[in-house]
Amino acid sequence: MDLRVGNGYDIHRLVAGRPLILGGQHLEHPDGLGLDGHSDADVLVHALMDALLGALSLGDIGKYFPPTDPQWKGADSLVLLEQVMALVRERGWSVVNVDTVVIAERPKLKPHINAMREAIASHMGIDPERVGVKATTNETLGAEGREEGISSHAIALLSKP
Repeated sequence: MDLRVGNGYDIHRLVAGRPLILGGQHLEHPDGLGLDGHSDADVLVHALMDALLGALSLGDIGKYFPPTDPQWKGADSLVLLEQVMALVRERGWSVVNVDTVVIAERPKLKPHINAMREAIASHMGIDPERVGVKATTNETLGAEGREEGISSHAIALLSKP
């Protein structure tokens, strides 16, 4: 059995007038802020897609969904995740598990973690038990701590018989 591991990272700026979508869930920021980006700017799903692509040395999401391409304007990142999973499966690989962490001061993410896991697992075609989602603050340090943005880290373990 072959195993491959990949990691991913993403960060987007918090701005007024944009929705806040994390793990496919529409959340309310206490100050009405959302993540700025060409697509829906879901940093959690973007980091996860980069981890999956990285495990197979396929580049990053910018290669497949460039922000200069109008067809990806406002795109649902969970739909893009399905396309990344198609690339994984086409090459004969399957997901052993993925693990992620979101770094944000606000809003509190704990009440939304299970829904995020379910949505991600559903779009990946895997059991939610294979999807880890954690949340932490940055203790008011850095861009996340100053609430200038939200970031996410992800790791994916793939196997091939």
